[in-house]
Amino acid sequence: MSGTYNRQLVFWSACLGMLIFGIGFITLGAILPDLRLRHSLSAVEAGTLFSILPVGTIAGSLLFGPVCDRYGYRVLLSVSALLMFAGFEGLALTHTGWILIASVFLIGIGGGAINGATNAVVADISVTGRGADLSLLGVFFGIGALGMPLLLSVLKNSFDFEAIVAATGFLTLAAAILFVIVSFPPAKQAEGISMKQIGSLFRDLTLLMIAFFLFFQSAFEGLINNWTTTYLTERVAAPQSEALLGLSAYVSGMTVMRLMIGSLFRKMPPRTLLFISFGITMAALVLLRMSDSIIPAAISLFLTGAGLAAGFPTMLGFVGNRYPLLSGTAFSFVLVIALIGNMLVNYSMGLVVENYGIKHLTTFTFTELIILILLASFILNRIKTDK
Repeated sequence: MSGTYNRQLVFWSACLGMLIFGIGFITLGAILPDLRLRHSLSAVEAGTLFSILPVGTIAGSLLFGPVCDRYGYRVLLSVSALLMFAGFEGLALTHTGWILIASVFLIGIGGGAINGATNAVVADISVTGRGADLSLLGVFFGIGALGMPLLLSVLKNSFDFEAIVAATGFLTLAAAILFVIVSFPPAKQAEGISMKQIGSLFRDLTLLMIAFFLFFQSAFEGLINNWTTTYLTERVAAPQSEALLGLSAYVSGMTVMRLMIGSLFRKMPPRTLLFISFGITMAALVLLRMSDSIIPAAISLFLTGAGLAAGFPTMLGFVGNRYPLLSGTAFSFVLVIALIGNMLVNYSMGLVVENYGIKHLTTFTFTELIILILLASFILNRIKTDK
């Protein structure tokens, strides 16, 4: 099978896919103030847009696995990139409310499918060091997530946000064309996926524990993404611009650490990597709780990003090792559970903030970290026993 495709070309194509997922994932938040002005959106209507994006992402994450295992990656990736292209152009050009909602959903479903499929295909083509290769892939999510707000801030005095978003959409169109041209690994279940195979995923205790590790990992990342700026403005008295820099520090920490995992720490055993990461995260959370100015808070957020960087690549690497002939479907299974965790825990955080204040962000994150440590210990012991 390895002779039917160019591994390096597939890997870099996957990186492009992850880049546009990172751009799509962050764009709505970056342009929301402009969208609210253009469409006269209330806070409730703006919140509805934010809820549509994860619904679309879950739908894309649910669909990609069985499709990739049954039909291969080419069609799924190219169609998903076209959906994102339509979504970007809709955000940029429409003056109609329902088209705006549909555009956000298209970015979500296309991005969710691309996120899952690029992770699955990199797992498929990695003979050794799956976690390290998946970490390198994750670097491109960080580049996209950091690059889009930077692009908007640099160009906002020269171009309307609509022009920037519309032009960005053409990157997804270029990606769709590339995905049509590139030869990807062939379908692993060309004869079809049986219900027995799908049922086996639900009976695999180790896989279930990995899924719930990612449930809390995704929730943790979502808490930092969604509530950091509020925490910094209210608890550290940072101006909005400095609070956004704190969030950028978090994404930068994750991106730098994933680059190091994929290179310098490539041969580090998963157990060592995970527990070093947990130690970094614990220290970062203690520093964040003690911070009374933006500088130590930003340092703590950089370290938080670095500490959380290993979670997804390492666990998805375990899934790829465990289900090499059903990787897409297995990735769908764990990623959907991860996204549900993000939504549920962040909704719970919203209720707590409303009633008890943002100070409990660190209470939530400390609790999440303890749960992650316990689940990781269980998973690593199970994998060692399975061998």
